[in-house]
Parts: sequence; structure tokens; C-alpha cells
Amino acid sequence: MDTRTATAELGWISFPANGWEEVSGYDENLNTIRTYQVCNVFEPSQNNWLLTTYIDRRAAQRIYVEIRFTVRDCASIPSVLGSCKETFNLYYLETERTVSESIKGVEYWANAPFLKVDTIAADESFSQVDFGGRLMKVNTEVRSFGPLSKGRGFHLAFQDLGACMSLLAVRVFYKKCPSVVQNFAFFPETLTGAESTSLVIARGSCIPNAEEVDVPIKLYCNGDGEWMVPIGSCSCKAGYEPDNGNVCRACPQGTFKSSQGAGLCQQCPLNSRSTIEAATLCGCRNGYYRGDMDKPEDMCTSVPSAPRNVVSVVNQTSVLLEWHPPRDMGHRDDLSYNILCRRCHSSERRACQPCDDSVEFVPDKQGLKETRVEISKLRAHASYTFDIQAINGVSNKSPYPAQQLSINITTNQAAPSVVPIMHQVSSTSRSFSLSWQPPEQPNGIILDYEIRYYDKVEWVLNSSVVQSETPSVVLEGLRPGTGYVVQVRARTVAGYGIFSKEMLFQTLTDDEYKSELGQQLSLIAGSLVGGVCIVSLVAIAIICTRRRQLKESVYGDKLQQYNTGGGVKIYVDPFTYEDPNEAVREFAKEIDPSCVKIEEVIGSGEFGEVYKGRLKPVGKKEIPVAIKTLKVGYSERQRRDFLSEASIMGQFDQPNIIRLEGVVTKSRPTMIITEFMENGALDSFLRQNDGQFPVIQLVGMLRGIASGMRYLAEMSYVHRDLAARNILVNSNLVCKVSDFGLSRYLEEDTSDPTYTSSLGGKIPVRWTAPEAIAYRKFTSASDVWSYGIVTWEVMSYGERPYWDMSNQDVINAIEQDFRLPAPMDCPVVLHQLMLDCWQKDRNARPKFPDIVSMLDKMIRNPASLKAGSNNVAPGPSHHPLLDRGAPDLSRVSSVEDWLAALKMTQYRDSFLGSGFTSLPLVTQITADNDVHYISPHCFNVPAEHVFSNGKGKIDWSLKLLVSENRIDLYF
Repeated sequence: MDTRTATAELGWISFPANGWEEVSGYDENLNTIRTYQVCNVFEPSQNNWLLTTYIDRRAAQRIYVEIRFTVRDCASIPSVLGSCKETFNLYYLETERTVSESIKGVEYWANAPFLKVDTIAADESFSQVDFGGRLMKVNTEVRSFGPLSKGRGFHLAFQDLGACMSLLAVRVFYKKCPSVVQNFAFFPETLTGAESTSLVIARGSCIPNAEEVDVPIKLYCNGDGEWMVPIGSCSCKAGYEPDNGNVCRACPQGTFKSSQGAGLCQQCPLNSRSTIEAATLCGCRNGYYRGDMDKPEDMCTSVPSAPRNVVSVVNQTSVLLEWHPPRDMGHRDDLSYNILCRRCHSSERRACQPCDDSVEFVPDKQGLKETRVEISKLRAHASYTFDIQAINGVSNKSPYPAQQLSINITTNQAAPSVVPIMHQVSSTSRSFSLSWQPPEQPNGIILDYEIRYYDKVEWVLNSSVVQSETPSVVLEGLRPGTGYVVQVRARTVAGYGIFSKEMLFQTLTDDEYKSELGQQLSLIAGSLVGGVCIVSLVAIAIICTRRRQLKESVYGDKLQQYNTGGGVKIYVDPFTYEDPNEAVREFAKEIDPSCVKIEEVIGSGEFGEVYKGRLKPVGKKEIPVAIKTLKVGYSERQRRDFLSEASIMGQFDQPNIIRLEGVVTKSRPTMIITEFMENGALDSFLRQNDGQFPVIQLVGMLRGIASGMRYLAEMSYVHRDLAARNILVNSNLVCKVSDFGLSRYLEEDTSDPTYTSSLGGKIPVRWTAPEAIAYRKFTSASDVWSYGIVTWEVMSYGERPYWDMSNQDVINAIEQDFRLPAPMDCPVVLHQLMLDCWQKDRNARPKFPDIVSMLDKMIRNPASLKAGSNNVAPGPSHHPLLDRGAPDLSRVSSVEDWLAALKMTQYRDSFLGSGFTSLPLVTQITADNDVHYISPHCFNVPAEHVFSNGKGKIDWSLKLLVSENRIDLYF
């Protein structure tokens, strides 16, 4: 509906009759318009209604109303008797059909069946009308309402409670995302969602001749009618190319496109052609082929011609062949050679047989890249034919045999074969004699034998060599009782054969050897005695060293925490690296983007969208993950700050810290991949499940958060932004600390002090410790303050801390010692923990290990978690002897002052004598401490309720009944 250009009567219904009045008038441009006006400011108790005609919503779920109006300034109206207003109310009524005018009685309007949209006030009001009758100050306001689902349409209603105003024009509209072709997929016209922040999914379909690349194919329509966050895409099929981004056109004849994608059609490669449209491959012309590994865009090639100019060099039973490459390589660079060997009994080829398997080819007989080969172990005085084939990647495609070059050769005299096994004939202390059989294949007359031998404990390079004309030898000059390794080979006119295998032979011992052996045994015995003495001295030294180490172990344990090699792991700030990318490579695992599958948008972050997806590492099962992406058009600084969170997370390994799976930095989009937490942020999860969990389960969640923070504190890492919104919850209700890496600074504008990151993200001060606000002093103690706020959030099921107080009001209240009260049904022990975390003196706050210990005690003692229970579980930061219920200890500085405040000065010597000379030591009293009688005067119980065990120690099993104003003793 749009009344801006209406000139006929609008026909709206007004009640009562003397209320709204339809009149014709002029707008500020002197155009004729129909308006409704009312100005009963001189009469009290105005309630004037104006109802529009029926408006069909056309399936829209959210409606926008643009109102142009003028309002008279009440101060400019003289003698106003009634209650003058400068506002009016806008309502709507969902219905299936138009509302009849006949039922618009007083009772109907009194019950006001409409739903209110808003009270609308003018930005500018006017005090008088110019001489042309035009209203000079026109206001334009836009409101929206929804969701609409109860009828086909609706009425708008305007309520005046005593203003002097005119409705100049009303425009009613809804928003939609137009139909669009994006990523070669068609998306239909889509209405926006019921809320202004809603994202409506639109499913897409591939345009003709396109196929899906990623599924599902969808776009998100936001509340402003804009498309965003494309998921999945299509691309042109093989044989089709993109045209203007929204059409896939067939490749014309003579061109092809071999694969799906954004590529264009290409001209057919050399020696190929296509005779049809939409060709995916160009066929090779006759006599040309493509190899098995060739790509469609590669040219078609042919087989090579035969090798040329072979030369042979025969050396006894070996031959060296060399040749020139073929003149025609077939337009390929994968040429290789095969050698075919045949032994021939006559000059006829058919009398040839394949060579024995014993023939050796160096480097090989198939797939040779060089134009030479050495062939050995041929038979002597034998004829051979060698065929040299030239082949390439398409030789197996040709119907014709590979072209080859053949050569015939005859071998010369061969060297003798290997000598069989040797035998020892005799042996003395300095010599032994050996014999052997001649080689099975002497290949001529044996001229002599060469014998090589060496001491088995010496290296073969120290060997000795002798010759013998017979198949026997006597080796002399040997050492008694020594083993020798011996080998032998035969020689003919063709040269030496191969050495026989190694054999071991031993010399005998004689009296001289025995005498020498005796001397050696004496020497060994002396050495053993000396060795025993040395071992004894070493043992004594080890014992002394061990005692000294035990004595110094207390200091050694302390020093270990500074040993980065094997001690406590310390957090490393990635911004200390000269190249921040080096920190990413060191602490974060790079993931192949092919292992990552994006499924759907689950939110948006400071740097880009956050998705749910799947990660399938190589060799491992698929797992759900959360994927943070870096938006397009980022700067290098944004990329560095984005990846700094991964550099930080990658250093942590603890069950209550969000786990980093890895990063994708070598392709776009840049991604940080973490484990997927099914229940999302803790604050929203608690609000959705208000009152659904027992207290002990909430304490279990708090224990997990404290455990994670204890780990961070031990790593010397300060979180700075601990809040329930930054705690993630998985399907097992395990809470994990997240959101790392943003540097924060205090704004100059003290009217709204917030922490501001280098990228502009704001963090409310209501989670921040006073010293961090005032002095930017962030420590683990300030994280403890934040943990107290998180505890309050958990126990209040996601309530906003300090409610609707402004940031400045929060700061002022904390300075005046205001602390958040206990949430409904919160046990006293948990509220006391919060108060301990909110101590103004940061040194008085508990440490995270103390908090974990206290929560463990609560879990082990569920009775302490009953609402209203004052059974406070003691801990290092909340010791009973220093309880808040005791007399004012704020000015106490010594044990004497403390005992005086408790009216126990008569036991001063007992405490000081037991070693408790300072207040910190008093807070560490345990069941093993020797503390004498403690006065019962500070308790509302009889003195006989305090007992001694007769040995000057407190009865540690004592249970005391206490009143409201007391300190508790737990032993």
C-alpha cells in the first residue's frame, strides 16, 4: 500500500466520529495528497483510532511501514486545556478477511484487539504554518513488525491520545531477495525472514549445461533483501564454456573443453581435430596417438624411427653397444630403448634362441634412457644378435612393431669361472696348507691362481696376496692361534676370474704361543684387579654424588620449572616473532583443503563467517569441526591478527581448552579449524535451558572452566576476556575456554569505557577487574575476577551481569564496594566463592588451583550445595580462621593482633611456639600442626564442647555448632 500519490478518498475507518478526519492537502512540493489529521488538544482524555483498509501480506512474514507526518509543538498552542501529546501509537491486526465497519462500536475499540508496534515520536515539530499553508517540518519514520502467520493479511491502526498532527502518507512494503544467477546456479525470488536478523536459505539449481561442484547449492537471504554467504556452486560441463557468467555455451567445431569448470574452449592440439559441437576431446589424425598419461590438451604424437649407427666393442665374453638416437622422435620427449638378446647357432635368424637369464645388462635391458649398454656373462666363442628398439609413450598404441636396429657379434675367450670350495690340508702355529679343485669352466688353460688372505680381525685392505701355479698353496708367516679369511681365483689368457667366496681357517698353537698366552693371561689378571679397584672408586663417587643430589633435590625441583627442555611449558606470544607466519607454522598444523568440507553457516565473527563442517584427515575417521574463515579483501594485518589466534590455541593441550585441529593458509579462504562444540556458547545455552540442571551439574561445568583456566595460568597466559559467551559447550556438557588472541586497549572516551581490540571489537567492562580498567593491569588475578562473573552467569542461567546498568555505573558501583548479590537458589558457598574472586586487592583473590580444589570439595560434599546452606567448604583462599564472620580483621597485621581480635591472647605463646609467626602461616594450619588449646569464648557453645586429646593437640575430629556471627574451625 502506498498513499503518497493517492488523490481519491482512502476510506479508512476512524473512531470516534470527531477524531481523525480525512482531508485533501498539499505536500511540501505542492502536490495534492489525501491526509488524515486530528487536533483535539483542547479536550481531555483523547483516544482516537484510525483503521486502514485490508492489506494482503502476500506471504511476507515481516512488514515495514513508512510514515510521513507532522506534529504541532504543544508549547506553541495557547490555552491548551487537555493533556497535549507529541506522539502517537502504531498497531496491527492479523486477520483472514477485512474487518466490517459495523462492529466498530465503543466496546470493540475499548478492548483494543490490536498488537502494538511502537510509540512514534517526531524528530521535529512545527509551531506555525506558513502563508502557503504548507507544513514545513515533515517527519519520516519506518517501523517493522512480525512474524506474520495467522492470516492472509492485516489492518494497520493509528491511535491518537491527544496530539495535533497530520498523517501525510503511509507506505507499507516487505523486502525480498530478487531472483539471481550466481556461480552458474539459479536462485528464485525469496522473501526475507520473520526477523530483521533472520537468514533464509534459498536452494539453487544449476543452469542448463552446468553441473554441481559443491553441494548443497544455496544462498542466504538476509533481512535487508540482500543475498549473502554462497554455499556450493555449479560450473559448465565438459564441452561447454561460460559466457557472461550466466550461460554455458557449447564449444564450436575445431575446439574442445575436456573437464568441468570455469575454463574456456581451446583449439584442438596439433595432429587432432573435432567435427562436432560440445566436444570434450579432439580425436587424433591417422598415424598419431595419445599416450596413457597424456592430457587432452596435449598434441597427438607418433612412434619414433629406428636407432642409428650402432657400434659394438667385444671384450672376451662382454660387449659394449653404443648408438645414435632416431632421426624422428615422434614429437615426444619420453624416448627409451629396449635391448633384445638372442644366441644363434648359425647365420639363420630362425636358429636363434633368447639369451639365458644369467646374461647381465648394465644399466638395464628395458627402459634405457642412455644410448649405451654393457652386456656381460655371455658364452665364449658364441654368436649373438642384439636388437635395439626405440619406443615412446605411444608405441603401444601403434598397430605396427617398434622400429629397431640389429647387430650381430661373436664373443672372444672368456675368463675362468669361480673356484669351488677350498680344503685345509695341514696346519701349524704359523702356517697352514690349502688345496682346491680347478674351475668347472676354465675357458682355456689355467696359467696360475691368485690367493688373497687377511686376519679376520683386521680390515680387508690389510690383506696379503700370493700366486700359485697349482691348485694348492702353503701360507706361512702367520700368527699362532689366529683365524684368517682366504679367497682364490684363477687366471687364463683372457684374464682373472672372480674370487671364490670367503672361507675361514685357523692356525695351531705351540709352546711359544702358550708362553705368550700365559703372559697375556697374567696381564689380563692384573688388568682385572686394577679394574675392580677403579669400579670400587667409581661406586663410592656415585654414592656420594647421589647423597648430594638427594640433599639438593628440594632446590633441583624448583629449578626444573625453568628448564624449558623438560620442565614446565610456557606460553610463547606469537607477536614476539619477527615474522608472525613463522609462529603459525610452528604451533599450528597445516591442513590440506581437500580434507575440509564446509556444510552450513552457524554464525559470523569479527573476521568472517563461521561454518560447521567435516574434517577427514588422511588415514583417520571423519570428525565434525567448526571452521572460522577470513573474509575476502582482507589486509595483511587482518590476516596476521586472524591467524594469531591459531598460533595461541596451537600451544594448548588440555581437555577444557578448545582444541585446534589446524589451519588452511596455502589456499583461499584462509581457515582456522577447531573441534565442533554442539551446544554453542555457554550463556545462550543456559538461557535456553533455564532451571533444567541440578546445582551439582552447574558446579561440574564451573569446575571444568576453572581447570582450563588453571592450565592457562600455569602456561603464564592471561585470557583477558573470560566470559560465559566465550565458553563453548559440547554434547556431553563439557565446558571449554575459547576466544584467544585479541589485544585490547582502553578507549579514550571515559563516558563509555570498554576494551577495544586493534580491529575495533568492543568488550564490556562488567567482566573486567578494577585494576585492569584503571591501569590496564591484566594478570591471572584479573582472570580470577572474570571467573567470579562467569560463576554468577552460570548460577543465574545466563543473566546479564549488572543487568541494564551502564558501564560507568558498574565502575562506580564496584569502587563503592558493591558486589553482585547471590542469584536465586544459589548456595551460600558458591556466592562466597564469587565474593572471594571479587576482592579489591588482587593478591587476596584465590588462585585457579585453589578454586579447582574448592569446587572438588563441594562436589564431594553435595550437602554444602543446598540453597541457603552455610556449610562452607574450606580452601586455601577461604580459611575458617580468617572467615568473613570473624571480627573486623581489615586492620590486623600480625598474629598477636589477630588473637586479640578473637579474644584469644592467652594462646599467643602456643601459636608462636608452634611456628605460626605470621598470618599467611596461620592460614596453612592442617591436622599435623601442633596447636595448643583454642579458647571457646568466641563461639556460642559451652566450653566443654572443646576437647584436647591429652597430648597438647586439638582433637581434629571436633565438630562445632556455630552461630551466625562466628568463625568456623574445620579440623
